[in-house]
Amino acid sequence: MTRNVEIITHGCRLNAVESEAMRRLSGDVSDAVIVNTCAVTNESVRQSRQSIRRARRERPGAKIIATGCAAQIDAHGFAAMPEVDAVLGNQEKLDKSAWRALASDDFDRISVNDIMSVRETAGHMIDGYGDRARAFLQIQNGCDHRCTFCIIPYGRGQSRSAPIEDVVRQARALVDAGHQEIVLTGVDITSYGADLEGAPQLGQLVATLLDQIPDLFRLRLSSIDGAEIDDELFERLSSDPRIAPYLHLSLQSGDNLILKRMKRRHTREQAIALCQTLRTQRPDFAFGADIIAGFPTETEAMFQRSINIIDEAGLQYLHVFPFSPRTGTPAARMPQLTRQEVKARAARLRTAGEAALCRFLDTLVGARETAIVESGGRARLGNFASVKLSGPAGDVGSVATLEITSREGTTLNGVAL
Repeated sequence: MTRNVEIITHGCRLNAVESEAMRRLSGDVSDAVIVNTCAVTNESVRQSRQSIRRARRERPGAKIIATGCAAQIDAHGFAAMPEVDAVLGNQEKLDKSAWRALASDDFDRISVNDIMSVRETAGHMIDGYGDRARAFLQIQNGCDHRCTFCIIPYGRGQSRSAPIEDVVRQARALVDAGHQEIVLTGVDITSYGADLEGAPQLGQLVATLLDQIPDLFRLRLSSIDGAEIDDELFERLSSDPRIAPYLHLSLQSGDNLILKRMKRRHTREQAIALCQTLRTQRPDFAFGADIIAGFPTETEAMFQRSINIIDEAGLQYLHVFPFSPRTGTPAARMPQLTRQEVKARAARLRTAGEAALCRFLDTLVGARETAIVESGGRARLGNFASVKLSGPAGDVGSVATLEITSREGTTLNGVAL
């Protein structure tokens, strides 16, 4: 049987991880297009619907399956699309029995539960995206916080964690299979463990992984909330060389009043102090951050504080999001900036962020760095810098020592030693 199954992924890294899980779970399904939707903004929902319509035009005989956060939040709206054959919720898309039903054609058009009632999650092992450079391991799902701009808790449900013993077992299997780097993923991974017996924290999980799997070369954390870093996690980040010297912070703004209106739990001063303290302990540490440009009520002075925090905190990798009101969130009801101003501020932030990244990469030229070889003639440093290789450096997923020879845009050039 020829599968001919295509998966179209919108949105975050976790969605990408779950798309890879679905690729395996949907093994009995043939001739289908699975659209893993995103709900983070109204534009994300529009793009998800657009993908569904395009899929029907290009694959008129295929089964079109909508899943992901937008489909979870508005299941009936997606089911009403004439192009859609079935809608799967975020819990159901990771359930093998749901895919068996779809393969047998004995399925409900809508299979979406009350995501807020889900109290357990399982870590999903993903062997990377098309190569063996790294493996992604989901340790947590959902979110208990209610930031005013965010609809995602209604698509993902309450925070829930995979038990430590399950995560360790899966991580050990990935290392035994040859993976040099494991990336811990989730919606809000620094809230890890609060729902488990004994309420272990992320630091305990990280320490257990490092202590019980000595052959793990590198452990990397996905986006984190700096306000939730526990003492054990901070100690490991500060001192253990097997943790990648890179953190991506869910910062969102550099202005305290805007942070308060977002219902974030940190101040700009706390974010700056975190970066400075970690860099004091490990000078090779690099930082990324999500920043929203043009949040409702943001003045020019408030926006300038977001520009300034790039240098004050020493941020190198910026993910800039022009604010887009999401129907159903408090921020959508706040006084809005013009779309022109929002886009202009996002462009200014991106320019400042790219300049900061180039300055950082310039400091690495001439250095010798350890990297994990990726496909396409590239490698990734622990500090997240991407290196274009000028010659062979080993098999994909292997560890190589590189000499950084130059910078080209936002990419380094290097040669294996």
